[in-house]
Amino acid sequence: MDKIYGQIDLETIEKLADIINKKELSELTIANGDSTITLKGRKCVPPMPMPVLAGAPAHSAESTLAESEASMAEEISGKIVRSPIVGTFYSAPSPDKPPFVKTGDEVKKGDVIMIIESMKLMNEIQSEYDGTVDQILVSDGQAVEFDQPIMVIK
Repeated sequence: MDKIYGQIDLETIEKLADIINKKELSELTIANGDSTITLKGRKCVPPMPMPVLAGAPAHSAESTLAESEASMAEEISGKIVRSPIVGTFYSAPSPDKPPFVKTGDEVKKGDVIMIIESMKLMNEIQSEYDGTVDQILVSDGQAVEFDQPIMVIK
């Protein structure tokens, strides 16, 4: 165990390997003077998303998503309330409280209609419209994306 790789001994390498496994790291590079060692763990780094080229076929994920949103927009009539941030949708201020709004409820511009939790912060979302809640498109506790349709107000 006394064999030295450059200036880094085998015991140090083993300790670093243990750290990689415990922390589930994909890779660790250590440089010491002129010596450099890279240790790779079992966890794979997720692949980078492939860019969509202008001439890409219509079956790409982005075009499929755009098509499904377009068909959803055709089915929905009214003012669409979209998520202003990525997070988790909550219909009520807490699990033991009633929802802010239900289908058929009247809302005024400025009324709190939902909470989107993002990064441990509870963001109260206010209605931008006066009207009646026609549809709630997501379920309580569901993850939502930026600009995702959440609710329809007529």
